[in-house]
Amino acid sequence: MNHDAAEITEEHYELVISVDARRSGEYDDVDKPRMRARIYRVLETAFAHASVPRDALHLEDRGDGVLVAVTGRVAVSRLLGLWLVEVREKLRDENRGLRVPLGLRVGMHVGPVRHDDRGISGRAVDLACRLADSAVARRLLDADNADLVLVTSQSLYEDVVSGGGKFIEPGQYTRARLRLKEGEVTAWCHLPGLPAPEIPADPRPGSAAETPAPDAGPDRDAEAPASDGDATASRAAGAAPDGDATAPPAAGPGRERPSGDQYTVHGDWSEHRDNVYQQPVHIGRVTGRDDERRKG
Repeated sequence: MNHDAAEITEEHYELVISVDARRSGEYDDVDKPRMRARIYRVLETAFAHASVPRDALHLEDRGDGVLVAVTGRVAVSRLLGLWLVEVREKLRDENRGLRVPLGLRVGMHVGPVRHDDRGISGRAVDLACRLADSAVARRLLDADNADLVLVTSQSLYEDVVSGGGKFIEPGQYTRARLRLKEGEVTAWCHLPGLPAPEIPADPRPGSAAETPAPDAGPDRDAEAPASDGDATASRAAGAAPDGDATAPPAAGPGRERPSGDQYTVHGDWSEHRDNVYQQPVHIGRVTGRDDERRKG
């Protein structure tokens, strides 16, 4: 996509897709170009089969993956539905006969994106990349012997996935809490073609990052436990320790999620109300969800 100088300072709401290859560092100098070629064949074939026009795409090479921005004139549901199906099918085709199958981690988020001569930027881009690179995404590929995992942001799940649609099954997504550099966030994980995954625990002894609760499942938060007793006490009091985040209890059968739930993260804020972002933008918090609209 071409953007003139006047547009460089403008933000455009676009779908950001971050695609990373599994264990890319284990490919040698001979195999890595072949791996990169497979990634592009998978993505470009899927875009073509999903009727996503090339001029609606910004593709940015990341060495072991691709960063994509899709303009708002293409329905996000098409990327979450048909496009993801086509990615899975083409990936299965590419992996036939390979000793080491290509595995892809995909992160998705919709938000404000700035374009310049060198590529794209913005916190929406940062979040999509963080989701694809998260430890949960990496562990899911290994735990379920899968070749493709999708991790979406909370707002993208609420705005698009939760309503379902063609090739979109909300029941096949599992909620997880991810502790990112910017703070703790909620994400939704999906293994295309497989049932809703169980979020695997972090195998590192004593690790507090991105660990599910013992009874976590598709309808429950996979909460990251506190790293020590003080953090647990501060959560119980409703206060967040430095570098941590506080979230309300997950909604469950017979229990409503409190209205105006929020995540507290040190730094700038974002506010998302009725699919409209308020400035300034930050990936750390989602507020003001319209519970009454969802009940109706």
